[in-house]
Amino acid sequence: MDKKIFRLAVPNIITNITVPLLGMIDIAIAGHLGSAVYIGAIALGANIFNMIYWNFGFIRMSSSGFAAQAYGARNFTEAMNVLIRSLMVGVGIGLLIVLLQFPIEKFALSLIKSGAESKNAVETYFRICVWSAPAVLGTYAFKGFFIGMQNAKTPMIIAIINNLLNIVLSLLFVFGFGMKVKGIALGTMLSQVITFVICILMWNRFYGRLKKYIVKATIFDAVAVRSFFKVNGDVFVRTFLLTLVTTFFTFVSSGMGDMILAANALLMQFFMLFSYFMDGFAYAGEALTGRYVGANNKALLARMLKRLFFWGFVVSAASVVIYLFFPNQILQILTNDNAVIETTKSFLFWTVLIPITGFAAFLWDGIFIGATASKEMRNAMVFSAVVFFICYYIATPIMGNNGLWLAFILYLSVRGITQTIWAKKALFQKKVSRIT
Repeated sequence: MDKKIFRLAVPNIITNITVPLLGMIDIAIAGHLGSAVYIGAIALGANIFNMIYWNFGFIRMSSSGFAAQAYGARNFTEAMNVLIRSLMVGVGIGLLIVLLQFPIEKFALSLIKSGAESKNAVETYFRICVWSAPAVLGTYAFKGFFIGMQNAKTPMIIAIINNLLNIVLSLLFVFGFGMKVKGIALGTMLSQVITFVICILMWNRFYGRLKKYIVKATIFDAVAVRSFFKVNGDVFVRTFLLTLVTTFFTFVSSGMGDMILAANALLMQFFMLFSYFMDGFAYAGEALTGRYVGANNKALLARMLKRLFFWGFVVSAASVVIYLFFPNQILQILTNDNAVIETTKSFLFWTVLIPITGFAAFLWDGIFIGATASKEMRNAMVFSAVVFFICYYIATPIMGNNGLWLAFILYLSVRGITQTIWAKKALFQKKVSRIT
């Protein structure tokens, strides 16, 4: 069982680490254009798309869960149906984003308080990158399908290729043709479109043989489609609330002054670093849970859960040790501003609690996605988000930034605790939203 977990977890960890590189590459190139305006514009432009795409992460999640169940049941007709439905939803939403780009752009720019030059650069970046929205969300569908089919290596290769393409194309357009922000945007957009084409080619290479299982009459089966959209709706609500909490956290931090904003941004990197590793195990949980639910093998499911949580605890304990004994080294990598480092040190205690309180929430999210137990995952997020906001409004006036972090840690804890309580019923005592 450990071998199966690591075969899926390690490639996903590598994939997760490559994801932030895409934004870092664009920022690094912008940083060599001779003006701070370009750095800010690319950062703002990238954040706009991160917010948009993050809310549609349900495309990958539902594709992964349903495909894994179909794989476990050896129902390859349904596996193909899942991919086709996910592609239709992903590409369809992407086309809608393209059609609505002007009101989206207007709303996004209204939130930016920078000067006219910066806004113009963000506008340029947005108007070019938006054309790859169908490709980005279509890639989500393929990634979920690959993971569901117990294949974590292909998404890893795709992520690496995407980053390499972005580097090469952006450097070519910026320094070869002198296109500045337009060049960065064009390089990013084209790399995303080409990556989608590569997904199609890789699917054809590894799973082209499954074409024979496509049965048009079953693609729009009423029960299956209803279940598909129910899970997608639940996961959308869950992801929206997750985005709301993290966005609110940043917004509130900005109101506490530049130094607290900078300190919290650095502290959040401790959370992100932990999430890159824990999400790898969560993805493994997705694939294996779906597989065993689809096969109706409760014994292997229970065994996998024990081993998954064992390794989750190991990663969590290792993170606690690193955050306890090497925080200065991590901070010095992130910044050389001594004043910011000293401010950040006042709140380092909270970083030690992140792995302790957060690892169960990460793992259960993956497990519930694999089981398509979306209702429980949604309700856990609703409850924990309510706890976050109640704690924030009670504790922050008294404790300041410590109150904000207390609310965030409680939010992580409640997610893990509620999902732990509901897990037995969701996984073993009721019929989940299987479509196989």
